[in-house]
Amino acid sequence: MRAFFVAVACLASLVVATPAVAATGDGTPTDSNIRYYGRWNTSSSTAYVSEWAGAYVLVGFTGTTVKLRQRGAIDLFASIDGGADVSYKNVSGTVNLTPTPLANGTHRLRVSYRPVAGSYHGDAVFQGVILDSGARTVVPPTPSRIIEFVGDSITVGQLSSKQALTAYGWLVGERLGAGHTQIAVGGACLYPAADGCIGMSVRFLKTGLAADAPDWNFSRYQASAVVINLGTNDVGHSVTGAQFQSAYLTLLRNVRAKYPNANILALETFRKRFVTETQAAVTAFGDSRTRFVNTEGWITESTDTVDNVHPNDQGHRKIADRLAPLLA
Repeated sequence: MRAFFVAVACLASLVVATPAVAATGDGTPTDSNIRYYGRWNTSSSTAYVSEWAGAYVLVGFTGTTVKLRQRGAIDLFASIDGGADVSYKNVSGTVNLTPTPLANGTHRLRVSYRPVAGSYHGDAVFQGVILDSGARTVVPPTPSRIIEFVGDSITVGQLSSKQALTAYGWLVGERLGAGHTQIAVGGACLYPAADGCIGMSVRFLKTGLAADAPDWNFSRYQASAVVINLGTNDVGHSVTGAQFQSAYLTLLRNVRAKYPNANILALETFRKRFVTETQAAVTAFGDSRTRFVNTEGWITESTDTVDNVHPNDQGHRKIADRLAPLLA
């Protein structure tokens, strides 16, 4: 196992694409000092949009105060200088994140929006920051690698206390000091089912949730590892074992094509669905840096889930405890 993951030590640098003419230091979305993690639709220079769970933005800044520019109402979390993630509910317009001014100096802000899915339709749009007069943004300390976690509502962190922020993928990334993002949405299937269930085998290639969303530009960053946790929902959408196995192989090929140097982990679903097909797809793929991960005993449904499906905070921590060493 250790030999298999030695390659993870060869960290892929996070590359953030910037517009041809980018502002520097002014706190607008195009500010080249700002770092975006996850998939952001940057088609509008004044409003960057995140749709998949687990996207966040890092801003280094000078001065004593920082405010967010928000468009419509949204729930968000903000952390300053590595402090706790503070919840802001249903906020819009100018959002003051420092009602008590900070000490004068250089600071670091992280902002993450509540995933827009199901019955929640907040406006997950970053329109920049407002700083003190004379203050400016600076390049924040940033991790040298990024890990992607591909999945459904379990990977989103649905029903955990802070959703994406208390999900196992976020916890693993933070524990390892890596950049991280959850390419996940509640209710997702692996196979694109006839009844319309989102098929992550192909939706993985998109910037956002919709089938007609623009293709993601994978040159924006290269993941050093990809963790896949899919198959829990396919049973409820009449997906056959053969369809699931074929779709899993498609996803593995898509991931490898976009991330030629990444390690890929295919997790056994915690509800033990399509286990044989998942293993068979990994075997058929025949890639030395792709492996099936047995998750037997990682969590207990009666104590580590909210509803026998979605892990609670304790369950996500237990998953992170098992997964982090495989990526360390």
